[in-house]
Amino acid sequence: MSNQRTFIEARYDASTLGQGTVIQGLTSLIDEMLRQGHSLQELLHGTGITYAVLNNATSHITQYQKLQLFQNIQRLSQDPLTGLRAGQKQRLSDFGVYGYALYSSKNFQQAVELGIRHIKLAGPVLQKSFRIEDDAAIFEGKEVIALGKLLPLICEFWFSSMQTLIESVLEGPFQAKKLLLPYPAPEYADEYQNVFHCPIEFDADVLQWHFDLKWLDVACPNANLITADMCKLFCERMLGIEDDETPELIRTIRLILLDRVDCFPTAQEMAERLHLSKRTLYRRLAELNVSYQDILDSTRRRLADEYLQGTTLTVDEIAQRMGFSDTSNFRKAYRHWTGISPNAYRVQIEHVI
Repeated sequence: MSNQRTFIEARYDASTLGQGTVIQGLTSLIDEMLRQGHSLQELLHGTGITYAVLNNATSHITQYQKLQLFQNIQRLSQDPLTGLRAGQKQRLSDFGVYGYALYSSKNFQQAVELGIRHIKLAGPVLQKSFRIEDDAAIFEGKEVIALGKLLPLICEFWFSSMQTLIESVLEGPFQAKKLLLPYPAPEYADEYQNVFHCPIEFDADVLQWHFDLKWLDVACPNANLITADMCKLFCERMLGIEDDETPELIRTIRLILLDRVDCFPTAQEMAERLHLSKRTLYRRLAELNVSYQDILDSTRRRLADEYLQGTTLTVDEIAQRMGFSDTSNFRKAYRHWTGISPNAYRVQIEHVI
């Protein structure tokens, strides 16, 4: 159990404002698995996540790595309630500055709106949205990546985590109107009632969490305008404006591409990593008016610009690091993307500086 001690005690102090990483929000789940007697080596197998990443406040992990982690947890755990138990053990500090941003909001509506805007900082695999309809406010989740058998575990962990986070923010019980889940009731379905205290509808056509509009006006006991603004600004810096506006599927593809800059995945390989068919990947991207080649080209161009502007690497070295078979192909590609050569871009940057 030495690995358990290493992780729990060496984990960064997320209660310190200004620190945070997309690994936050997952710590209680990892801790739960460690308490069951599994090692970090088993949990991280095949994910590409290292011990250093877990203990580094500036680290990032991709959606693909999160899926691999959930697959390991599902394979290793003998307790069907692992997701629900881990979610109930979440602490405000496990969400870092994101949690404190919600905690210091004026009221629950402000906390919800801020939480959805910066949901990526809570590390979800599902894409979440929020809207008001008639007499109910609705959280809705959608699968950006086909989750298959992982869906129940992911829903159990994230919704129980959100239940716990909301009750921490409000410093009191929170009761929704109903929870709709698009999968069959598990054998332990009664446990859902103990966690969420509301009617549960399994085999639904949607993934939604409904609650009464009256909750939106409930004041947050620890509201603090200065702290809320400071946390909000930090969340925006962590995500970046473009990340807020870019669809989750495109962000996920870019993150995977940036993990393999020396050998970019083909469309077929990308589809397999996202647990989709190539046809489905193309269809979903077409719905966003973009192609896989567009994302690949824009990612390579941005990466090339970073190398040219921020390093002293030669054009030959940059071409090699970006997976081009020879420098002439890189020069042609860069000219196609920008209309100028890599050397010309560097000259422009030098004049600007």
